[in-house]
Amino acid sequence: MEDNVSADGAERDLNWCRDAVGDVSRTFALTVDLLEDPMADHITVGYLLCRIADTIEDADHLPASTQASLLRTLDAVLDEADQTTIRTFSGDVERWMPRPSTRNDDWRVVGAAPIIAATFGSFSASTRRAIRTPVREMVTGMADFADRNAHRPGIRIQTKAELEQYCHVAAGTVGTLITNLLDGDDVPVERSRTMAETAEGFGRLLQLVNIAKDVRADFVEENNVYLPAEWLAEEGVDQDAVLEPENADEVARVIGRVVDLATGYLDDGQEYLTAMPLHSGNTLAAWAVPYLLSVGTLRELERRPDDALTEGGVKISREEVYSVLEVTASMSRDEIPELRDVIRQEPFHTREGGKTGL
Repeated sequence: MEDNVSADGAERDLNWCRDAVGDVSRTFALTVDLLEDPMADHITVGYLLCRIADTIEDADHLPASTQASLLRTLDAVLDEADQTTIRTFSGDVERWMPRPSTRNDDWRVVGAAPIIAATFGSFSASTRRAIRTPVREMVTGMADFADRNAHRPGIRIQTKAELEQYCHVAAGTVGTLITNLLDGDDVPVERSRTMAETAEGFGRLLQLVNIAKDVRADFVEENNVYLPAEWLAEEGVDQDAVLEPENADEVARVIGRVVDLATGYLDDGQEYLTAMPLHSGNTLAAWAVPYLLSVGTLRELERRPDDALTEGGVKISREEVYSVLEVTASMSRDEIPELRDVIRQEPFHTREGGKTGL
């Protein structure tokens, strides 16, 4: 991937990337907004590279073989030893791009792959290494899942083990990316070890929460079912019938099992937050917010798992989001366990103790 970019061109491209994150994910934009430079820029570009891969994987108008081929071309672009250029990838993907009039923000990001690649190329060699390895693992992992599901409509997760593997590919790799950007010689050995041991769990927590709350959206919009077939079979439900009204109670029990699996990673997430260094633009709030919002979402899923099958879905209120944003702006690491416990029990903005008190 080329890295010969003028200073003016690099700043222009970086500004485009900053705007694009807000377009494709308001949730992740919250995290980026809470980071400072250079971490904010590095995470922005790393996220957009992952988003290109994710958009290709989720595109139900692409044959699985095409998804896998495009993803492996993207991996070749990221491989320093390979001569494949981002222009090759863009040329290959062009025929599969939706028409401009129907192109959503995700596909505009795919179409702007050369801008994202140029911004990536403007980073230092050490930063590129930190981002490259986990992104390539995600991209090749998604290509493997495309191959695995070539004979099925969309992704159909079969077993708990496959669900865990998918969560590693889609989100555990992101935990590694964050760790790579933060770890260094100035990080105490014990903290470095804790991050390495819990980054995977932190990523899996966030991914499993998304899987549990987005069952309807994943099926309707992308024709994907991440609830394991073996768990649904135990309830007498076929994966293609997850949204049938008569199966709501049975599917809700399977969602409950995903919630239980996610809950098992809460400790990893907490340990990761308490270990991560706060330097190079990294802030505690940037990662505490998605962690604590996932705690609140798990609370709602435990109470009403069947809401994940409705158009309204499972959400925490805007008031709770604002309340979490407010308290994390000045919180310390020591407050994380108490915040987690409070949010686990009730919406944070309704708690006793006043506007910001615990």
